[in-house]
Amino acid sequence: MPKRWTIRLLGTLLLLGVLPAAATDTLLLPARVWTGDGNQAHAGWAVLVHDGVIAAAGPAAGIQVPAGARRVELPDATLLPGLIDLHSHVFLHPYNETLWNDQVLKEPQDYRTLEAAAHARDTLLAGFTALRDLGTEGAGYADVSVKRAIDEGLIPGPQLYVATRAIVASSSYGPGPRGFRPDLDLPGGAQEISGADEAMRAVREQAARGADWIKLYADYRVGPGGDTAPTLTAAELKAIVDTAHLSGRPVAAHAASDAGVRMAVEAGVDSIEHGYGASEATFRLMKQRNVAYEPTLTAVEATAEYFEHYVPGKSEPTERMREATRAFRAAMKAGVTIGNGSDVGVFAHGANWREPAAMVRAGMTPAQALHAATDVAARILHAQDRFGRIAPGLRADLAAFAGDPSERIDDLRHPVFVMKDGTVYRHPDDQATHSQP
Repeated sequence: MPKRWTIRLLGTLLLLGVLPAAATDTLLLPARVWTGDGNQAHAGWAVLVHDGVIAAAGPAAGIQVPAGARRVELPDATLLPGLIDLHSHVFLHPYNETLWNDQVLKEPQDYRTLEAAAHARDTLLAGFTALRDLGTEGAGYADVSVKRAIDEGLIPGPQLYVATRAIVASSSYGPGPRGFRPDLDLPGGAQEISGADEAMRAVREQAARGADWIKLYADYRVGPGGDTAPTLTAAELKAIVDTAHLSGRPVAAHAASDAGVRMAVEAGVDSIEHGYGASEATFRLMKQRNVAYEPTLTAVEATAEYFEHYVPGKSEPTERMREATRAFRAAMKAGVTIGNGSDVGVFAHGANWREPAAMVRAGMTPAQALHAATDVAARILHAQDRFGRIAPGLRADLAAFAGDPSERIDDLRHPVFVMKDGTVYRHPDDQATHSQP
């Protein structure tokens, strides 16, 4: 890390009330350790971190602790691998604060970038140490700069995997063309293409600008009456996927209809986002093609709160919530790989815990939901050799929560300790520690 960024990181961490470990070795002593290799948490275990890497994990009595190691006591807490959210939008904030159109049309990109930095900090402090951010929604390539600022220590935040602008069919994605004067030339929420040549050009442009993943919209609300229908042709989808894969980049597809999901899967995408209308047969095809699924259950719940008067714990689920739950259960039945992806930004950053909790309500066990947010998510990112479990040799991306989320998933609301690359960002002695909303 360049020296100037190290100095700035120290200043940022001072403001947060935490500091990188002065010693190169840190011994973490929680009540329990959940490693991601099984379903049960291990009581009496400890984890030793050396220079940002996990050096040992196991029964505390069996770990050889170097002289001078810093000890961090985490009583009544469970230490987990740092959590991962595979579907985020750090440039958005909840729609009950500002509608999507107004965020894209009225908030300057400079301001939105500052918001994204604050959102990244909130996410990290909540125990999420990695994010796949699936589109800036009108903020251009600013996600690449936010990622760089995090990587170089200028601002605190999770490891970011960015998709830059995302790719949509022309005249299919907002703002407009519906609901606005037809003579207005409005900025778009993604990069528009028509035809295979433009599709390939868009992938190459986004890759050159720094995209880690390519995101496409296989369908949207373009049918009669605003029904969801496919937008990109099979040829356009194939051009996007083949060009991305040629450069070594995986592809995530927004798809909510059965036809949209199936077309995206047949084109060779690597993950499906949403998938609410997918049939059991289409989920079986996803299983056969090894396509991952991010259900984004919380996005549906949050929009129901904002626009359909849904009250969690009091109201009956809305029709769209029931549809999302049905799809989630069909994916589980088919054996599809399900990763934790919430669509955070639709709801508040730092409340990412809501998606694992929603997956448990929909039928997963707490341990299954934790796997979806740790080792399974790391495999979807092709980063399983870097993070996602607590094992010697992996990065020290770790988070501890009061209680035991492997038994009670809602305990994810209470982070007490966060470490990323061996740097402590939340400590139980920090006065800023609090439960997440």
